[in-house]
Amino acid sequence: MSDQQALITSIALVSLTLAFVFYIGNVKSRWVKVLLDWFPAILFAYVIPAAFTHALGLDLSKVVLHDWSKKWIIPFAILTVMSALSFKQLKIVGIKPIIVFVSGSFVIATLPVALVLLFGWIDPQNKAIFLEQGYWKGLPPIVGSWIGGSTSQLLLKELAQTPEALFLSILVLDNILVNIWTILMFQFIKLSERINRAWGIEGEIPVVEAPAANKGMGLLRINLLTMGFILAIMIFTYFIPMSFLGSVVVLSIAGILLGNLIPAWNHKLVLKMAGFSIVLIMAILGLKLDFANLSLPLNLVGLVLIWLVLHFGCMLLVARLLKTNIAWVAIGSMANLGGISTAPAVTAAFKQELMPHAIVLAILSMVTGTSWGMLTIYLFGLL
Repeated sequence: MSDQQALITSIALVSLTLAFVFYIGNVKSRWVKVLLDWFPAILFAYVIPAAFTHALGLDLSKVVLHDWSKKWIIPFAILTVMSALSFKQLKIVGIKPIIVFVSGSFVIATLPVALVLLFGWIDPQNKAIFLEQGYWKGLPPIVGSWIGGSTSQLLLKELAQTPEALFLSILVLDNILVNIWTILMFQFIKLSERINRAWGIEGEIPVVEAPAANKGMGLLRINLLTMGFILAIMIFTYFIPMSFLGSVVVLSIAGILLGNLIPAWNHKLVLKMAGFSIVLIMAILGLKLDFANLSLPLNLVGLVLIWLVLHFGCMLLVARLLKTNIAWVAIGSMANLGGISTAPAVTAAFKQELMPHAIVLAILSMVTGTSWGMLTIYLFGLL
């Protein structure tokens, strides 16, 4: 297959994947909803391209589409995600759920370093595997995936200089674990009221106040203003020579300023654009996903499993100490690990009224994922 044919095939496959993901996510059938309870729609963005390339024996891991994703789509996703976060919206969640959520993020970012030290103390061979052979470089992309999503995962791959072969194996492992964890959180949140009663926790539901509409401008003008600023900053940063990390920092700061300093900023619009770009990034990344690539030391797989369980245990402990609704553990964990689609879906299994809160936490996760991963890289650098 020529490069041009591979590109056309990739674009067609990604387009079909996007159409399917957004279609199935809006289907009202009871059987489809049961399926999505166990396998969220957004995960099809990974699986469909991987299944297609595996079935036909195609190698689409080196098409120019991946370069376009890094050059345009990922920066666009960073800018829209960061501008979707309004500090005013955080007030609807409350301080205790945010503390529970941040405790989960903190454990995700710091625990792998502690576990590598522990594993090395138990057996010096583990130290050689993780530090000398460089397998620790596969852990920061997991931090990015769990907290920030596919965009942060790719950013941290570049920052940690993760070898491609290791990254593809980590990608498969991460995909499997997130699927399983989503299923477990769907079941756990249904038990949260029983746990609340057993622990004597009164888990109140906060009132969600709808944001006041901007009456000074029409919706069309607000949308044009929002999209105009996004386009202008994208063009501006494209023509300024910057390092990869520099562009991440600049776009992040620009997004936060836009979303919080412009009164007419349309947060719903940029959130939709961010959601679309994230699914697009996942579908392009799925072209590289090959389950035959799952070739990792068992010690690393065991470390990741322990890491995931302790993340949940820490959030559960913090929620009990704060005497806040245990449902926030599942919501916060899925906001960390699942993101903008799965966190509200899991929340809906408990209380529909909490879905806006889950979305806010998921946005906060997307915003902070890269920063947490950079902390992980820094801590590994100290070793």
